[in-house]
Amino acid sequence: MQDVFIGFTSITWKMLVMYGIGGLLIWLAIKKQYEPMLLLPIGFGSILVNLPLAIAWEHEGVPGFLRILYDAGIANELFPLLIFIAVGAMIDFGPLFRNPLMIFFGAAAQFGIFATMIIATLLGFDLKTAASIGIIGAADGPTAIYVANKFARDYLAPISVAAYSYMSLVPIIQPPVIRLLTTKQERGIHMALHEKPAPHWLRILFPIVVTMTAGIVAPISVPLVGSLMFGNLIRESGVLERLSQFAQNELAYLVTLLLGITIGGSMSAEKFLNWQTLLILAMGLVAFVFDTAGGVLFAKFVNLFLPHERKINPMIGACGISAFPMSARVIQKMANDEERGNIILMQAIGANVSGQLGSIIAGGLVLALVPLLVK
Repeated sequence: MQDVFIGFTSITWKMLVMYGIGGLLIWLAIKKQYEPMLLLPIGFGSILVNLPLAIAWEHEGVPGFLRILYDAGIANELFPLLIFIAVGAMIDFGPLFRNPLMIFFGAAAQFGIFATMIIATLLGFDLKTAASIGIIGAADGPTAIYVANKFARDYLAPISVAAYSYMSLVPIIQPPVIRLLTTKQERGIHMALHEKPAPHWLRILFPIVVTMTAGIVAPISVPLVGSLMFGNLIRESGVLERLSQFAQNELAYLVTLLLGITIGGSMSAEKFLNWQTLLILAMGLVAFVFDTAGGVLFAKFVNLFLPHERKINPMIGACGISAFPMSARVIQKMANDEERGNIILMQAIGANVSGQLGSIIAGGLVLALVPLLVK
């Protein structure tokens, strides 16, 4: 009876706010079906960690299961790397091989990362924290977690929540930005589809060469790039089909579930409810918008030099973010809404997988360069 009394009297207004935030994330996951595999466990974890006494985190010096999951999967960066293996097994680089030009959109759509870094430093954040905030714009949750864990562990919860929340809101955030920057005529551009399949040797060689190149250019990015490319090599080898399916399904679901509840479990009211969190959420949205705009504007720039029959639908540029394959689906839907029968899905997928690579490379560059600048 005494424990019940203590439980009621220990509830603060900040805890109540966190219950509301957790409930909102769960509602978005169930009612709106926005990334339910992530938002639902994050929402439940945020409620769990803000219960009175929070025994699930730690009690009388004994780690609770949330602390165990955090130490085993987040603090040592295991969960993000396992997710990259799963994502790599899901990715088909064939559309990118058929239209190599799409790789430039994966680079252009990282503009928001570096623009937001500048804004964050002007707002008073140190360079390492600013870099961690900027990575939100890539819409790549594992990379955001990996970089934040290296540079801004105190802000891991809001950075992770912002990255995954905005990734789930791609269908809401991207269309208005695209419509603002393009005309109806541009959105109706048709693009020729190149059907020639990529040879098997290229599919095998690609993940190996990318990993080796990353190891030479930005060694600190090898855990990220190597995990993604290893997953892709499992897929493309053709001799590990059952393992590939396991990585795409069971591994992805299990690690995503554990990652989500662990991130939610780091959202304690004392750490989460402050003005820095609000700034991080706001700047994460800015980064996301800038990344989308950067890809679209780059496509419009490229079109200045292309003949009429080879014009690129500038909406493709927005797929340069890492929200794979959601962004490509959103762009295809917009193209079909503008003109029924306009199929640009394969080109969008090509830009989208290049965005997956671009976000990891950008994360690796940030990890490599920022420490040099703060010395």
